[in-house]
Amino acid sequence: MNIPYILSPREQSRVVNGTLSKRFEELLPSVMRETGFDMWIIICHEDNHDPVFGTIIPFESWTPILQIVVFYDRGDSMERLNISRTNMAGLMTSIWNPDDGEDQWDCLRKVVAERNPGRIGIDQSDVIWAADGLTVSLKEKLITTLGAELSQRLESAEKLCIRWLETRIPDELFLYHQVAAIAHAIIRECFSRRAITPGVTTCEDLRWHYWQIASDLGLTVSFTPYFRIMRGNTNDDKRILPGDMLHCDVGIKYLRLLSDHQELAYVLQSGETDAPDGLKAGMAEANRLQEIFTAQWQRGLTGNEILSKALDAAHSEGLSKPKIYSHSLGHFLHEPGPLMGLPWEQQRCPGRGDVPMNYNTCYTVELSIARPVPEWGDKEVRFMLEQDAAFIPNGVVFLDGRQTRFHLI
Repeated sequence: MNIPYILSPREQSRVVNGTLSKRFEELLPSVMRETGFDMWIIICHEDNHDPVFGTIIPFESWTPILQIVVFYDRGDSMERLNISRTNMAGLMTSIWNPDDGEDQWDCLRKVVAERNPGRIGIDQSDVIWAADGLTVSLKEKLITTLGAELSQRLESAEKLCIRWLETRIPDELFLYHQVAAIAHAIIRECFSRRAITPGVTTCEDLRWHYWQIASDLGLTVSFTPYFRIMRGNTNDDKRILPGDMLHCDVGIKYLRLLSDHQELAYVLQSGETDAPDGLKAGMAEANRLQEIFTAQWQRGLTGNEILSKALDAAHSEGLSKPKIYSHSLGHFLHEPGPLMGLPWEQQRCPGRGDVPMNYNTCYTVELSIARPVPEWGDKEVRFMLEQDAAFIPNGVVFLDGRQTRFHLI
């Protein structure tokens, strides 16, 4: 296998913790001030982490019992306070020691009272699940602990969570290209004769092959891998056969960043050296939809606005039955940034689609077109592609490029 070098767990820890330190120094003050919060309180239990909590702890953390983290903007500096037994590897200041006899919640109350913040963010949201990590019982305990006056200052930190989770600092954008390169390499391995024997191999075999490669490399998958067969006849043979078009929907997690790709392969028949022109035309049209779609990305536009503009442009250009169903990508697969369509919803996605796009964020360019394939008796085929891309002030950058030619088997 020709897979890019993957860091050892010890090396990954160094990179993840170093990146997190920079996010605390460069990003945290910016997003707290942008969203107007003086304090941010994150509370969760050891085996039921708040989604944000998993992005603010060191790579090698053990997180026993109750976890309480407080971020406070002092104006000239940002306090990062750990009120738990978790070792934060120097990234936060630990201010509570259970051996001293002080109650954990009392320590929190004292911290908040002494600093007297105006607006206190808590992770509660009706729209963004990644911003909704505070449980009902822990919120009730927090309100009881703070008392009536301080509790009145608690507000949903939804916008703060979005900005913290969606934003990629320069170091992460560099790392993301490496993540995508590894992900692309695994797809190439699966769409090769090393993995596929026509007439023998099934899509179920490919699913487990992909999963096994990721496991052997020490990686986890972003979601259950998916492979499917598309062919010009009604043969329902589950084996991969010459003349088949193959589609995958797969991803990995590495250095706390997720990939999500859909690519296409073609199984050559005897005497063929390339995919049929009709299939290549379908991929080319889907590639054109990628260009039309990403040309509409604009800071401040919502996902719904981008979806509408992109589909209008695609229809004006005469593309064949275009569909767009793209989402933000980063620490999580489908949150927290703007949602741009769903396979079954091409008009407007209330709530998640109303989130605006910002610079230094990453998304899937996930879409499809449907057109007849002459070589398959004009059977209509949907060509589904998905690549990962970053939106930066200079424009849109596909992470490790994008597929424009079939994988040939």
